[in-house]
Amino acid sequence: MSEHTLSTLLEGGAFFEGPRWQGDRWWVSDFYRGVVSTVTPDGHEEQVLAVEGQPSGIGWMPDGSMLVVSMRDHRVLRVSEDGAVATHADLTDLCHGHLNDMVVDSTGRAWVGSFGFDLMGGEDPAPARLVRVDPDGRAEVAAEHLLFPNGSVVTPDGLTLIVGETLGCRYTAFTIDEDGTLSDRRPWARLAPTPELGTLEETLPQVTVGPDGCALDVEGHIWSADAIGGRCIRIAPGGDVVDDLRAPEGLGIFACMLGGDDGRTLLLCAAPDFQEHNRRDAREGVLLTARVDAPHAGLP
Repeated sequence: MSEHTLSTLLEGGAFFEGPRWQGDRWWVSDFYRGVVSTVTPDGHEEQVLAVEGQPSGIGWMPDGSMLVVSMRDHRVLRVSEDGAVATHADLTDLCHGHLNDMVVDSTGRAWVGSFGFDLMGGEDPAPARLVRVDPDGRAEVAAEHLLFPNGSVVTPDGLTLIVGETLGCRYTAFTIDEDGTLSDRRPWARLAPTPELGTLEETLPQVTVGPDGCALDVEGHIWSADAIGGRCIRIAPGGDVVDDLRAPEGLGIFACMLGGDDGRTLLLCAAPDFQEHNRRDAREGVLLTARVDAPHAGLP
């Protein structure tokens, strides 16, 4: 495994998530400050969008408009290039629990995950749905029985969607058919045994590797935040962990993305934990960076 030096890009966040590289800068959601911000490579933050419903996944349509998940009210927002904000899709009838991360493919189709249960309220875990939102805003269930679908990637050819299942300790791949239907569901990586769902207290200890926000590289590997293990891991198809980047003491890592001018900067979203009651009023979230060998590929 490689040696990596971590650098601090930005401090003072509540809970950073959904990092993306677009144009010449990073874009990132902050759950509990309720904002989407840009961050330059030298660490200057500019808040560009307030999302009262708690922002998460970010992506861009072919016309340059930005899509942002609003978690609590189950909406996907569309922000035009002139800054106007509208509801692109309301997914209330298609999901349970908060909406979560999202990947937008090159045609403008958005693939949106959801918790499947009230995590912060202590509800018992349950399988969740992945929803596809078409470019015109129409939405339908794309896949069911996923265990907390979270960070996802689309391969460079646009033909494969790979979904991280945080409570499943795995990545699952689908073929994207021409009409947007998902087919040929198959394992992409098994990182640990799949937990048996019970109460939250019974289930969480079984999650020994919790894939969260992630990024694909040109060698077909996925860098994944391990929300349980306080690290970011590079995963080969099948599930072998070929690199392991540990968070500084006292921090966990909950999302990552490859970007920068050459695609070789790995951005990490770190915080002491993911519990809302601890994070909402604290400002201990940080963005960290490290340099890696294989550059970014695919989407997001």
